[in-house]
Formats: sequence, structure tokens, C-alpha cells
Amino acid sequence: MAKIINKVIKTLIISDLFINLGWGLLSPVFAIFILENITRGNPLQAAEIAGLAALFYWIPKSFFEIPIAIYLDKHHGEKDDFWSMIIGMFIISLIPIGYTFATVPWHIYLLQVIYAAGMAMTLPSWLAIFTRHIDKGKEAFEWGMETSSIGTGAGIAGGLSGLLVSIAGFHTLFICVSALTIVSAILLFSIRKHVFARDGHFVIFSGEKPVVEP
Repeated sequence: MAKIINKVIKTLIISDLFINLGWGLLSPVFAIFILENITRGNPLQAAEIAGLAALFYWIPKSFFEIPIAIYLDKHHGEKDDFWSMIIGMFIISLIPIGYTFATVPWHIYLLQVIYAAGMAMTLPSWLAIFTRHIDKGKEAFEWGMETSSIGTGAGIAGGLSGLLVSIAGFHTLFICVSALTIVSAILLFSIRKHVFARDGHFVIFSGEKPVVEP
């Protein structure tokens, strides 16, 4: 992969693999966590809270994402994109730790809103950088590699999540999710010099013009 994909794209894909490994651990067992730790065994209430938790993530994320994306587009250069992505990922990394302290439904809802804000900062900036640095003529291949990494991470994590909870419990799982998210963010620092120049102009690693102009 190193010979056919530039460093920026390769690092973004690997970083996304780690974050999907992390959050893929949580997704299959989150409702069970709510059942055992928030509702204390009430399945109907747990179902209600799980549904509202999804609402408190997706609606705020959709609300925050557009103004953040507009702000990023109005500021030339990639410094704002890079730091929005990094800060958003570190915010996301705190959410699983917050779950360990959650005892009532509103704790979950609040954490979901913060999670939504972090993702709203991360996704538009990540996608903008990926779009600008994608290798011309390899768009389908590199997007295919990205979506394959998402599936690989989520699939592996999904298979391990129940086993991890049964052996070590939810708190250990949450720590793993947080740690993998932090690793994902740290990996991105290796491309910092490639995604923006000191004068604020774009630096395209492949030496070609971006496929989609900012």
C-alpha cells in the first residue's frame, strides 16, 4: 500500500481503521450496557433510552456539521481542517470514559451530544483533507480502501466486543475504545507537515492538483 498510495491517504485510512476498531467494540453491546447499568434490568426502559441516545447523537451532529463545514471552507489552507479533526477526535476519545460514570439516562444523552459535537468537527475536516490529497486516477481504489478499512475494523471489533465484555467487563471495553481513538488521533500527527504549509497554502503530497477544488 505504501508504494501505490500517498502518505496522507494511507495515514488517514489507517487512522480510520483504529477508530472503527474502537467504536466497533462498543456498538454491539451498548444497549446491553444501558440495560445493566442505567435501567438495572428493565428492557423496555433500556430500549427507550437506547433509541433516545441515537436521537441525541444524530440530530445534534447534523445540526453542528453544516456550520462547521462552512467555517472550514471559508478559511483557506488546511490548518483549520487539521486541528478541527484532531480536537474533534480527542473530544470523542473522552466519551467512553464518560460512559463509565453514567448512572442515569440524562448522563447518556449529554455524552451523546458531546460525542455529536466531536464527530461534527472531525468528519467534515477528515473528508476535506482526504478529498484534496487523493491520488488522481485512483479515486475509486482509494475510497474503496477507506470503506474496506471501515468494514474491517467494525467487523473485527464486533466479533470481539461480546467476548471482551464477558471476560473483562464494560469498564475495560470503554478504556479500549478510548485508547484506540487516541491512537487514531496520534497517528494523524505524522502527516501534519504534509497537509498544510506555513504560508497557509495547500500542499498536495502527490504533487498534483486536487481532484476537487476547495
